Amino acid sequence: MVWRKEHLDLILVPSGLSIMLGYHLFLLYRCLRCPQTTVIGYENHYRLAWVERMLQTEAPNRNIPLSVISSAITASTSLASISLALSSLIGAWFASSSNDVLTIPFVYGDTRPTIISIKYISLLICFMLAFASFVQCVQCLVHSNFLISMPNSDVPVKYVRREVILGGVFWCLGLRAIYFAITLLLWIFGPIPMFVSSITMVMMMHFLDTNSTPLHQFQPACLL
Repeated sequence: MVWRKEHLDLILVPSGLSIMLGYHLFLLYRCLRCPQTTVIGYENHYRLAWVERMLQTEAPNRNIPLSVISSAITASTSLASISLALSSLIGAWFASSSNDVLTIPFVYGDTRPTIISIKYISLLICFMLAFASFVQCVQCLVHSNFLISMPNSDVPVKYVRREVILGGVFWCLGLRAIYFAITLLLWIFGPIPMFVSSITMVMMMHFLDTNSTPLHQFQPACLL
């Protein structure tokens, strides 16, 4: 079998995606089994404590939690808008069938029209997934905003905690989709940059996702 540069895409691209996917499966296992060792578990621990403390305040004095949630909604909306804009840009670029950028000599790899289409579609899927995740994050946070601001009510804390935690989960999914999109974006310049970026991204995420700070154990709050 004669070696061709197109074979690099068949080896490096699945390998890079497998490394990214394997890391996230390992991260999911850590989040479920020992969440205190992850930044996600660390943040969720304090989110739960925050919700309990905020719901202990009287309804007229809940401006602080409402402003915090409003800030999170603004951030999610901004990222959702960016993801949608990038999706539209990629869709328009793909529809124009202008593949000259991808066939320039320094792109060492498969530059057939089929592979080029797969690159566009993969990027589009990642940004659309990010958009959907951030929109769901906004939906959860808006619902928690209604629950917190409801006057003369005895809304159980677990209802608000569920919405806040779900909002954090969708926020995390949106960011992960963007991380995958960055790796796939470098695939445009060949499978070698894509594979190197996959390894670099996993190393960076492992550093950012690891928590070594002991969790502060708050005093039990009076649940509603």
